[in-house]
Amino acid sequence: MKKVIIIASLITFFINNGFSQMNPLTKEEERVILHKGTEAPFTGKYVHNKEKGTYLCRQCGAPLYRSADKFDSGCGWPSFDQEIPGAVTRHRDPDGTRTEIVCNNCEGHLGHVFTGEKFTKKDTRHCVNSISLVFVPEKRESAIFAGGCFWGVEFMLQKLFGVISVTSGYTGGNSRKPSYEEVCEGNSGHIEAVEVIFDASLVSYEKLTKYFFEIHDPTQQDRQGPDIGYQYRSALFFKNPQQKETALKVISELKSKGYKVVTELREAVQFWPAEDYHQDYYLRKGGIPYCHSYKKRF
Repeated sequence: MKKVIIIASLITFFINNGFSQMNPLTKEEERVILHKGTEAPFTGKYVHNKEKGTYLCRQCGAPLYRSADKFDSGCGWPSFDQEIPGAVTRHRDPDGTRTEIVCNNCEGHLGHVFTGEKFTKKDTRHCVNSISLVFVPEKRESAIFAGGCFWGVEFMLQKLFGVISVTSGYTGGNSRKPSYEEVCEGNSGHIEAVEVIFDASLVSYEKLTKYFFEIHDPTQQDRQGPDIGYQYRSALFFKNPQQKETALKVISELKSKGYKVVTELREAVQFWPAEDYHQDYYLRKGGIPYCHSYKKRF
């Protein structure tokens, strides 16, 4: 399930960011990326890089690897035990002894992949030339959205490339550590919401906000589909003046398109994570949301 979601996210990411245009390469980059060369061991700038972030294809900018999957194999080249699903293609070398890996988006040469070495539990080593990569440091930010049942909002936001994690919970009320039962009773002042941790170097708050308005109906008051009640209202909780300004801009754009937006814009207050059985609900249980789906509005 997660693999399908990530692949879909990558496709959306490519479309929205225009990665069809290739970046100009130096002669040395051409030797490695276009003519399947290899840089000298221990000379690449990413061999010992331990920063958190994402490794992109040098030629087309497609996301290839996450820092969480990088490890030190001692071989002299950056090593990863897993690619971003759908990002890398494998080809058997003409001599039949090694397996080449290339960018799935542009076919640029990355290096080779090996198995059976037992370096990590995944027993896979992507041996990649630093020169084939561009590293984008992680820039963590957070946002809070409410748009009906948090199961569906969580599931849909998890699809967006650049989103690191989504947590279902409650916010907006005054009671401390509210329970699901208390929120459903409607007396706590809280509504169902999600807290999104995202990498701002890969997805902007504006894009995240626009996507939020495309995965729920912002014209429904205190409901979302068959779910009716105060806890299901549409709301956006800004954490700083920049987020507020962006949210106002996006809402204004929606209204100019004729949408009668009822989404509340409120300053963020304490967010309380929901009970464990609410987290990653659709990923664990399977199925798709019954009242959330994507509808292009921008």
